[in-house]
Amino acid sequence: MLMDEISEPYGQEQTKKSEDTIINIGNDPVMLSAVDVLSILGNKSKVILRAKGNSIPNAVAVANIITEKMLNGNSKVQKITLDTESAPGIGNMTSTVEIILTKN
Repeated sequence: MLMDEISEPYGQEQTKKSEDTIINIGNDPVMLSAVDVLSILGNKSKVILRAKGNSIPNAVAVANIITEKMLNGNSKVQKITLDTESAPGIGNMTSTVEIILTKN
């Protein structure tokens, strides 16, 4: 037998909705990204910044601008997670960062 029959329900998988807002930081201007994050933090209490490779310095800059300049004393970096992803078979590795910002 080449393929086993799988009996799974069709449609979207039901997942728990998260209260966190995830923002992928790219190579956009840093101040533009910081203003976007600031506007989201106005409505939410927690924002997750994610970046890969060459965009990591931009994510760090956005987090610093938010916590030290725009919301000085009213926000903080709760957690920073660093990781590396490797492409299968190729051996190329890409660094990733996840920065969790919270509003007091």
